[in-house]
Amino acid sequence: MTGDLAGKTADSTDARLPEDVRSAALRCYQCGKCSAGCPMGAEMPLKPHDIMRLVASGRTSRVASDESIWLCLTCETCSARCPNDCDPAGVIDAVRQLSLDAGVSDAPRRIAAFHRAFLAQIESNGRLHEMGMVVEYKLRTGDLMKDVTNAPGMVTRGKLSLRADRIRGVDEMKRIFEKCGGR
Repeated sequence: MTGDLAGKTADSTDARLPEDVRSAALRCYQCGKCSAGCPMGAEMPLKPHDIMRLVASGRTSRVASDESIWLCLTCETCSARCPNDCDPAGVIDAVRQLSLDAGVSDAPRRIAAFHRAFLAQIESNGRLHEMGMVVEYKLRTGDLMKDVTNAPGMVTRGKLSLRADRIRGVDEMKRIFEKCGGR
């Protein structure tokens, strides 16, 4: 459901947007500081300030169907730079969740694989085990050989540990994941 940026009214996706998210977008006065500081801005068809404008104008389905929400790193640089505390990262995250819940779009395969691999490590160890995440990500994407030549050097320099360190409260972490419905 892509199209031009002009001439659309509120849509059904917008009706499901939480009021605090919509009000954050409405406070945005389009200074562009969020987009200027975004490390992924050059790669995103819709920049953070575009997303804020579209959400504020009731065009949430346009944003929910755009790949830009999946390219966002959630580094929160945009939110930190915002002079009006509009929290563009929070708005993008909310639209991402709304997009998944409404079935408007799915996370691109590699992004979803990364997300699942990351959460699997947190659930099983209570913290990130990089080697475990890399292996799980590679298995999920089927991209087993890409970057494989980097691994030996990273292991010898101590950048990738073969052994996972677990936190003491790993059982508690598993209960949290169960209560949240798993991954």
